[in-house]
Amino acid sequence: MPRPVPGSGHDINYTIVSDVKKPSPNDQDPTTPRETSTAPHAGASSAASGTAADTDTAGTAAVPTQPHQSRHIWSVARRCVVSIIVFILLMAGLIGLSRITTIAWTGEPTDQSISTMSNDTSVAYEAGGETLPAKGTYEVETISDYIDLVRPGTGEVQHAHILVRMPAGVSASGSTADAKLADGATAPSSALPAKLPAAVYMHGAGYGTAENSFGDVATDLASAGFVTLTVDKPVWSTNDVTRDYPGSAHAYDQCIKYLRNLSYVDSGKVGIYATSEGAWIAPYVIREDGDIAFQVLLSPLVFNPLNALAFFVSQDFSIVGANPGYKNMVQRVFSADLAFLGLDNVNFQAMLPESYSVPTFVAYGSKDVMTPQVEGAATILSMAHDAGNWDVTIRNYPIGNHVLRIGDEAETGTVLVDHYEDDFVDWAVGQTRGLKQTTPAVAGATIRQAVAVPQNLHPRRAATVYGIAIHVLQILLLLVLLVCVIIAAVKHVIKKHRKEGSALGYSRYFKRLLLLSFICTFGSLLFFFSQLGQVVLRVVKLIWGAAPVAPGAIWWGWYAVQVVCCMVVFVWACVFAAGLEVLDAHGLLRAPWKPRRPAAPEAVGEVPFAATTFGRFTAVVCMLEILLILLVLAFWGLFIYW
Repeated sequence: MPRPVPGSGHDINYTIVSDVKKPSPNDQDPTTPRETSTAPHAGASSAASGTAADTDTAGTAAVPTQPHQSRHIWSVARRCVVSIIVFILLMAGLIGLSRITTIAWTGEPTDQSISTMSNDTSVAYEAGGETLPAKGTYEVETISDYIDLVRPGTGEVQHAHILVRMPAGVSASGSTADAKLADGATAPSSALPAKLPAAVYMHGAGYGTAENSFGDVATDLASAGFVTLTVDKPVWSTNDVTRDYPGSAHAYDQCIKYLRNLSYVDSGKVGIYATSEGAWIAPYVIREDGDIAFQVLLSPLVFNPLNALAFFVSQDFSIVGANPGYKNMVQRVFSADLAFLGLDNVNFQAMLPESYSVPTFVAYGSKDVMTPQVEGAATILSMAHDAGNWDVTIRNYPIGNHVLRIGDEAETGTVLVDHYEDDFVDWAVGQTRGLKQTTPAVAGATIRQAVAVPQNLHPRRAATVYGIAIHVLQILLLLVLLVCVIIAAVKHVIKKHRKEGSALGYSRYFKRLLLLSFICTFGSLLFFFSQLGQVVLRVVKLIWGAAPVAPGAIWWGWYAVQVVCCMVVFVWACVFAAGLEVLDAHGLLRAPWKPRRPAAPEAVGEVPFAATTFGRFTAVVCMLEILLILLVLAFWGLFIYW
């Protein structure tokens, strides 16, 4: 009778029994095995060696026998135990990596506030009964010109456009007595001085020009008897991350000198107007020039770029209700050794002793989610007092955003908040005339701040190199794996057409495990980035002026990703355990000092994992990619569960 075909699905082993008399125990050599011929089932869970049929009948008979368990094929209990042990070891390693890369920061103290002395933001002075010029008093004329801004150190020159605004009639005659009143305006009893005060406007982030920046506020100040200058932002060959702040200060000081050279400008009463990022440059202008009369700071970031940016992102994550796990990611990013990556500007020293040594007007908006207002105001006052300056006025405007405008910052043409234009103009007029201010120094809406400015951010070179390495390798291996999949698909089509074997030569069991583990792991990475994307989208909408909504998915999504990560590690542990079982079946799982065992009968002639070199290479790339994805998730703290 023919033996069953291996892999046919039959689980019965057959023993061929010869027509001989059953030997007695006394006749048989105990060291000689009984001759049998067995047809094992390929892929069965155990091999059976047949026993001689106890029969005296003539001829040959096929007797089915029951298979027994081989020591080379693991039991379910053994698989579970090994999988659990591997799972525990993997989780311990990943949790340890997450802990090592964690930056201890709680954001405390939270919900800080400063109560103002009055809700009225107006600014008034003792004018001795005189009527001072105000916004809209004079008609404004504009002169267009160009100036060559030289970058110190490199000698680069930017041919920048400037717009100079002043009361109409002054430029032509050179006399302030010829200033024309605006239509319907009443001449103030306090006439313009023989020479006018002036101000240079300093850009925030981006690439502002003389035409599209500060048009309204520069006109406001000019209509009250000032000469104002707006200029193309000095950028030269720099970009947003390589901006030359000291060089920019030198360029703005060139503009100040330009104003001082005008016959109708009082050279001792030239000030600056800086917004946002420009407030990092203002201290260097004050130090380099040495004769700045005043400064108006709109939403100053105050602190060094690294701390200010870390605060901005952390506070916005808190306001939108993001899970603390996402906020800890911010600390990881800003604790990187960014100077090692060539980003030196993050460590730019913006807090100079001269920063607030001149009369200062600070304006905040209550909807500004980028500025550390409580700690910023306290720091400004402290540094000003240390420099001997007690002339600091702070105003906080309701519903004003980061640029003190109403509405969506993504839109153009939005208006400034109520009263701001009148307030800063009145303040500048009184300051340049040396009058005594009679209104409170701190007024407007209550100043609030959600989280503290991170102060424990220190460059971590080792963590930076490690983080970059695993992210770069993960992306590169993903690309290599993609190429392998494309090649395998092409080879599969060719071999199918030729009716040849598989392109990769994987055993079905191994192929399923490898595919399952990769899909789960890569899926967890995509799930993580999708959740992070929701947080970023909420923050962008918040910055543009949208009101925060209930956190929802951006809170519990972090925990969902953590659960998925835990499940992925368990799947990977099962795959690893299955690999150990296959190695054991082929006699490859042994201690280094022990000789190799022969393969189990079930493994003879079988391929452990892949039959082709290309298949083995692809499998190794896939498994390394899975490992790197887990390391990436661990780096961002996904394996911190308490």
